[in-house]
Amino acid sequence: GVLGSGDFARSLAVRLVSSGFRVVVGSRNPKRKASLFPAAAEVTFQAEAVKKADVIFVAIFREHYSTLCDLADVLVGKILVDVSNNTEVNHHKESNAEYLASLFPACTVVKGFNVISAWTLQSGARDGNKQVLICSNNQEAKRIVAEIAQVMGFTPVDMGCMSSACEIENIPLRLLPAWKIPIFLALGLFLCFFTYNLIRQVIHPYIREQKNKLYKIPIEVVNTTLPCVSYVMLSLVYLPGVLAACSQLYYGTKYRRFPDWLDQWLQHRKQIGLLSFFCAALHAVYSLCLPMRRSHRYLLIETAVKQAVEKKMTIWVEEEVWRMEIYISVGIIALGLLSLLAITSLPSIANSLNWREFSFIQ
Repeated sequence: GVLGSGDFARSLAVRLVSSGFRVVVGSRNPKRKASLFPAAAEVTFQAEAVKKADVIFVAIFREHYSTLCDLADVLVGKILVDVSNNTEVNHHKESNAEYLASLFPACTVVKGFNVISAWTLQSGARDGNKQVLICSNNQEAKRIVAEIAQVMGFTPVDMGCMSSACEIENIPLRLLPAWKIPIFLALGLFLCFFTYNLIRQVIHPYIREQKNKLYKIPIEVVNTTLPCVSYVMLSLVYLPGVLAACSQLYYGTKYRRFPDWLDQWLQHRKQIGLLSFFCAALHAVYSLCLPMRRSHRYLLIETAVKQAVEKKMTIWVEEEVWRMEIYISVGIIALGLLSLLAITSLPSIANSLNWREFSFIQ
């Protein structure tokens, strides 16, 4: 059974029907909403839907839970799957699932499917590797909902008892929680290096020689800044491991807890490393674009004119040519190695490697 007729309820009904389940949808306006659901799904009034179903997905907002109180007698003994989310983290003292359980104590409430979007439900087996987090105080109810999720092509994950519902409801509302510190760190480093390069390449020549080099800011100054950020971030990936090893050697044990700042640093190494790779990749693209600049073309023409005026037949400098060729070649190899590190840090790749293989790559 599905109570509700919103986007999520419609997508849920489509996925359940395509997975072979018999679906009955409960709506306050069944005649008007029937055309929105697949033909195989029966759309009727909420009271009728509840009578015909044993497992009921409650796809309505928390504010409307009280409207179901008239169905309390019919809901006795049913399994209610709460799929709702809040608009902000910890919006209420108790989770939506716990609130629903308090309204219907004669029912078994299971929290689940709230981390799955309506689009994921509609896109079929292509998103079959998506996890469905489930929690409840009733083991049998969890097992039944987990089996439904499995048949639908998802991977059920048992998150324990109902007290975990609040944590599950907060998951869709968090914006990159593990990335905030690394991103602010990268932005801070970028700002510092950018300011230094701006002073060195633009402001200093203007003060000393009255040369206007503002044109360097969008490409050249940024391109000089990116590798600085990249190699500092890369060093910050491996530095905490060295500090942790020194700490263990100093105290003579590996069972002593690290300080909180070092523990947090160790946990953010993957994100810091991926941001390092991102800056290095941007640096490579910026470097390839350097000869495309209009300012570079002007400088080439100016050099050619000076060469013609001075009647020089060639300006080939063997040492400079070799230096640039080797510089670019080593840069490409370095970017390739950094790409290897970045790729093997992704969970889907890292999970296919054993510990010795991962250590070898590192």
